[in-house]
Amino acid sequence: MAFSLNCEELKRFQPNRYPFLMIDYVTEVEPGKYAKGYKNLTNNEWYFPVHFPDGPNMPGALQLEAMAQMLTVAITTQEGLEGKVTHALEHRVKFKKEVLPGQQLVIEAEVISWRRGVCKGKAVGRTDGEVACEAEMLITIPDILDQYLPKK
Repeated sequence: MAFSLNCEELKRFQPNRYPFLMIDYVTEVEPGKYAKGYKNLTNNEWYFPVHFPDGPNMPGALQLEAMAQMLTVAITTQEGLEGKVTHALEHRVKFKKEVLPGQQLVIEAEVISWRRGVCKGKAVGRTDGEVACEAEMLITIPDILDQYLPKK
């Protein structure tokens, strides 16, 4: 059953906080399957004045972070996972165009598989209807993964 999360509800499922919360709103999430939402990009974002002063754009690492956070929401909205911390295991990312102040980064993340605390997923970020970035990701919830690792 799909639902949405406003900026305050989102914090129950995404442990990052300002200035590293890279999602403003989750328009639709189906736990364990997908999450969709966006980040509004205003001139007030902390990174625009320094990246780069004469041609501000959203750093690629933060675009990737936004996609990973959306994938995290698709996982942590599952029963019993609310508030769990996730860690990155692997990312393959492609950047297609600059993400600029005044735009909205629309993000769609999909869970491909979820086993033993490891999620394989993919995400796409779009601005003005065009793909700006995309990634294949492996992320984990260490609390769950630890249950499956051999004991020392």
